Amino acid sequence: MSDSPDSAVRAFIEGHRAAFLDDLAEWLRIPSVSAEPARAGDVRRSAEWLVAKLAGTGFPTAEIWETDGAPAVFAEWPSGDPDAPTVLVYGHHDVQPAAREDGWHTEPFEPVIKDGRMYGRGAADDKGQVFFHTLGVRAHLAVTGRTAPAVNLKMLIEGEEESGSAHFADLVRANAGRLACDTVIVSDTGMWSEDTPTVCTGMRGLTDCQIDLYGPDQDIHSGTFGGAVPNPATEAARLVAALHDEDRRVAVPGFYDGVVELTDHERELFAQLPFDEKQWLRVAHSHASLGEAGSTVLERIWARPTAEVNGMSGGYQGPGGKTIVPSSAQLKLSFRLVAGQDADAVQRAVRQWVADRLPEGIRHEITFWGATRPCLTPLDHPYLQAVVRSMERAFEQKILFTREGGAGPAADLQDVLGVPVLFLGISVPSDGWHAPNEKVELDLLMKGVETAAHLWSDLAETGRAR
Repeated sequence: MSDSPDSAVRAFIEGHRAAFLDDLAEWLRIPSVSAEPARAGDVRRSAEWLVAKLAGTGFPTAEIWETDGAPAVFAEWPSGDPDAPTVLVYGHHDVQPAAREDGWHTEPFEPVIKDGRMYGRGAADDKGQVFFHTLGVRAHLAVTGRTAPAVNLKMLIEGEEESGSAHFADLVRANAGRLACDTVIVSDTGMWSEDTPTVCTGMRGLTDCQIDLYGPDQDIHSGTFGGAVPNPATEAARLVAALHDEDRRVAVPGFYDGVVELTDHERELFAQLPFDEKQWLRVAHSHASLGEAGSTVLERIWARPTAEVNGMSGGYQGPGGKTIVPSSAQLKLSFRLVAGQDADAVQRAVRQWVADRLPEGIRHEITFWGATRPCLTPLDHPYLQAVVRSMERAFEQKILFTREGGAGPAADLQDVLGVPVLFLGISVPSDGWHAPNEKVELDLLMKGVETAAHLWSDLAETGRAR
């Protein structure tokens, strides 16, 4: 007999590790690439596989939810305790495209275990991190002696995350009643490193646009007309030059309205991370860091909003010269948003800023491609602290905190369901998301299982105490 609940959890997990990895490998062999229409059948097969596996785990409800694109999977396992909180786990079962000729050392959809790692597309992003919940809940039941989880456990596993989540928000809105919960656990994220386990507390949002500028009705001679008519390429450059001030802050009036500023405590926590700027620059393929004055690199990419020029075009692009005033020019801009910013307000501010800066004779059109809202969970939120405690039991060390600079569908869950979003992931930067030779560290994967095994009891106690 094990002499403590923690050692009992570890013993159960170790006893079922081989079968768990065999099942995960079987799932990884399904090439569920949502971005490739030819793989639509494989994406559906992946969803069907997961439904069967969740039912086999014990979920009394496990079903496919159809969308106008790829299918999602929903599962539910009521606790039976009348005061139990309800927790929704989010992940995705679709994966990025992959082919041997991309630089893979092995076939991307034929998983290989080597040196304590499982290589294969989806091993970390996100099938491995979805699947650890199945063994985690089984370990939870085995050690507590329960026949159902301590929380009302739900899972929503998307099928289109890697192709833009085009139908996800509509799916959540249409099923908000069945998805109702007290908190969301997102297992589609990572940690700082193998030696520094962390919990992510938020993600930035995003809105991006294209600005088309029009001047003369056609390209015209720069000698005959240049200097006397407005040049759309010049005006595009003037917009870009005016986008930031001398401190590299975004110069669009109203852009920073509502921004939730970092506290001194949050800055201290960021500073505790073993950040190596030289190594970060190598990963970024950059020769220097540059950004908003008064903020560190981590603060800039996690907690500060940005405006980036993604592309510029206009006029002659061929070899040699062509002395014209071009008839049109184009800009592509993206804006990363942080907690407190409203995407609609930012779009209005950008539209007004562009209109105010363009001279007479330049027509323009702005097209925004939608928006992803930022999400942030306060460090002192009781449910977040439950995640931290459960990770500390599994990893047996202090857990630090990060945020993520990118955007994802987590904000849709937060907005529609009106509950805090928590992040529980065990992937590390070397796992190579979206890259050749994607892998997952098996010892870390088992720590994810262990964390999940502890989490449901802790969340249940935390929910009852609220």
